[in-house]
Amino acid sequence: MTLTQLKYATAVARASSMNEAARTLFISQPSLSTAIKELEDEIGVELFRRTNRGISVTPEGEEFLAYARQIVEQYELIESKYVSREQTKKKFSVSTQHYTFAVDAFVEMVKQFGMDEYEFAIHETRTYDVITDIKNFKSEIGILYLNDFNHKVLTKLFHEFNLEFHELLQCSIYVYMWKGHPLANRCEIALEELREYPCLSFEQGNNNSFYFAEEVLSTYEYKRLIKADDRATMLNLMVGLNGYTLCSGIICEKLNGSDYCAVRLKSDELMTIGYLARKGVNISVIGQKYLDEISKYKDKALR
Repeated sequence: MTLTQLKYATAVARASSMNEAARTLFISQPSLSTAIKELEDEIGVELFRRTNRGISVTPEGEEFLAYARQIVEQYELIESKYVSREQTKKKFSVSTQHYTFAVDAFVEMVKQFGMDEYEFAIHETRTYDVITDIKNFKSEIGILYLNDFNHKVLTKLFHEFNLEFHELLQCSIYVYMWKGHPLANRCEIALEELREYPCLSFEQGNNNSFYFAEEVLSTYEYKRLIKADDRATMLNLMVGLNGYTLCSGIICEKLNGSDYCAVRLKSDELMTIGYLARKGVNISVIGQKYLDEISKYKDKALR
């Protein structure tokens, strides 16, 4: 197995076409096909499924290519720095469920490291995408929660993808709403009291299982339920429809503004927020700094 073969394989996956990949690599299509076949024979894995409609990556190939991309990217960084003498920026990426504090921690980390040497990315996305982003090396760290309901299913998935979950903080469940909501001044709210108000939930796409819901108590039979794709829309629905969502209770007013509040829900259930990372892969210095910034919210976690 050679670095050239890994470059070829990642190029084919990116193009989803042997002919197109051959053109970008400036080699003949038969030579590329032969190189890919030799690589597949050597590792004992079929990387691509070939059909009349083109090429698609197999499930086994997805895992191999995730490692291959990391090797190719690391080589290109070394080459640009020590051979081409280019000033290539280091990259750091995070994937997270919709947590304002995770974004705020990212902001503080970026301020400390600066953007002259680093290229940063943060993906506020769906639960399953957080998991696959770490599996496929798109992000170094993923932020999500576990509770008694989803723990078994998600932990099994983490094991299958060779990932590890590490606890950062524990929180009680809170009702997040705008301050003009009729129940906003309460010290505590029972779920039954929210029945006439729309519950707002983040859409999970094709992986819309209860286990992947970002909100706890996902199996509860809500009388009124609205799904949304992003946090800004969620906040607009809170104001426009007196909607609410269930959350950790950790509020970041400097990002969301001071028009919203968190009221404790009458429930003994806890949610454990933590980070997801590749098993056996050390967290980078900048990744550890990001986790340190999130850990500062431990004292702000409402119990």
